[in-house]
Amino acid sequence: MNFGYLKMYLNGQLIDASNEQRQDIICPANEEKISEVAWASKEDALVALSSAQKGFKIWSSLSLAERTTWMLRFREAILEKEDLLRLAIMHEMGKTYEGAYEDIEALANGLEWYPSAMKHMREEQIPDYENTHRHKMIQQPAGVAVAYLAWNFPLLNAGFKIGPALAAGCSLIIKPSELSPVSAYLVGQILYDIQFPPGVINILCGPPEIVATTLSKSQVPSVVTMIGSTATGKRVIADSATSIKKLSMELGGNSPFIVFDDADIDAALDLAIGIKFGNSGQICVAANRFFIQHTIYNEFVKTYVERTNKLKLGFGKEQSPDMGPLVNKAAQKRMQSLVKDAISKGAKLLTGGKIPEDFEKGYWFEPTVLSDVSPDMKVYKNEIFGPIAGFTRFHSEEEVIALANDTDYGLASYLFTNDYYRIERFSNALQFGEVQVNGVKYAIYLPHGGIKNSGIGHDCSHLALEDYLVKKRITIAL
Repeated sequence: MNFGYLKMYLNGQLIDASNEQRQDIICPANEEKISEVAWASKEDALVALSSAQKGFKIWSSLSLAERTTWMLRFREAILEKEDLLRLAIMHEMGKTYEGAYEDIEALANGLEWYPSAMKHMREEQIPDYENTHRHKMIQQPAGVAVAYLAWNFPLLNAGFKIGPALAAGCSLIIKPSELSPVSAYLVGQILYDIQFPPGVINILCGPPEIVATTLSKSQVPSVVTMIGSTATGKRVIADSATSIKKLSMELGGNSPFIVFDDADIDAALDLAIGIKFGNSGQICVAANRFFIQHTIYNEFVKTYVERTNKLKLGFGKEQSPDMGPLVNKAAQKRMQSLVKDAISKGAKLLTGGKIPEDFEKGYWFEPTVLSDVSPDMKVYKNEIFGPIAGFTRFHSEEEVIALANDTDYGLASYLFTNDYYRIERFSNALQFGEVQVNGVKYAIYLPHGGIKNSGIGHDCSHLALEDYLVKKRITIAL
C-alpha cells in the first residue's frame, strides 16, 4: 500500500518543505516504500512557531463551548477515517491492524474527554484572615506547546497531547517520530479538510537535530512535552533551557513483573504474554524483568514458553497475527545483541532468539524467552523494547523488592499475589509511578506517569491538564 506524497500542516495549510526535501517512509514488514513526506527544515520549524503563536491568540480567546465544538468535529472526522489511519500505522511501524485500533481510540477519547474535564475545573477561593481582601486562584492556558511523539503508538501519543492541550486553550506544534510520520501527516490532511482554525495545530517532521532543536531552543513555547527515551528527554530538557518552560515527559521504563506462589497463575501468565509481546514488545510499560517465586519458577517458565511458541507472526489486515515486525533494522540488531550478551553471561535460551527463517524481508525477530537472567546482563539493566522475556527466580520479599527497585527507571510495575498485606507492603515499597496488582488497566481518565528517570508530569486524567495551564492569584481589596 502506498499513501503517496504527504505535506506538512502549518498555519491551516498543507505545504511542502521550504527546501523542497522529501523523505521516503519504509514499511518495516517488507522494506517497501509506503510514502514520501515533506521533510522539514529549520525555516519550517520557525514558521511552525510563528503559526502557533497566532493560533494561540485565536484558540485561547474562544470559549470552552466553542473549543469543544471544534474538538468534537475533529473527533468525528478522525473516526470517519479510522480504517485509513489504522492502515497507515500498520504500514509505517509494523503494528497489527487490530493493535492499531488502540491509537484511534485514544485520540478519539482524548478529544471527547478533556473538554468535559475542563468543565469540572473549579476556581479556588482563599479566605482572608483579616477580612480586608478577597482572593481566588484562576487557571489560564499556558501558551504554545511543542509535543514530540514516539513511534510505537503514533496516534495514541498524539491523542495524549492534543486532547489536554486543546481543551486547556493552548496551541500545539506536533513533531511525530521520523520513523512513523505518515499517520500524523494524514491527521494534518483531516484538519485541513474540516478547516480547523489555522495555527492551532501544526504538524511537521524532519531531522531531530534540526527541527526538534530549533523548536526546543526557541523562547516561543511555554510547554514542551514528549513521549520517548530517557536519553532523548535529557537532550530536550537541556535544549529547552533557553527560557523557563513547563515540562511533561513520559520516558523510558524497566518494568518488573513479580509473581508469588499464591497468585492466580493463569491470570499472571495471560498478562505476562500480552504485556511482553504486544506491539512486539515495543511498549514503554512492557514487562522487562520477570521475577517468579522459586516454588513455582520452573512450572511458570515452562508454561510461558509453551504459550510463547503458539504466537503467530505476520503482517496484514487479513492475517490477524499476534505480533508484527520491529520498527527498523537497528532494533532487530539490538535484539540479537541482547540475546548474545545474556547467553554469554549464563542465561539459558528457551525459545526464539533469532530472525525467523520464513521472513526474508523486514525487521522480524522471534518471540524470545531467557531463563536465569541476572543483574549483570543488558536485558536486565536496559529497557529492552522488543520481544525478549527474561526470567529470574526469587526466594523472599526483601530480595525481590531490592531486585525490582534496582533500576534508574520508575514507570510501571506489576505484582501478582493474593496476600492483602503483601499488596500493601509492595504498593508502598515499589519505586514506580504505577503499581498494577493482579491485572492491568489503562484509560483516558487514569493518570499515567513515571518517577525517577521515567518522566515528569502525567499523560491522561485531569492531571494532564495541569501541564497546559498556569495558575494566577487574584486579590481584590474590600
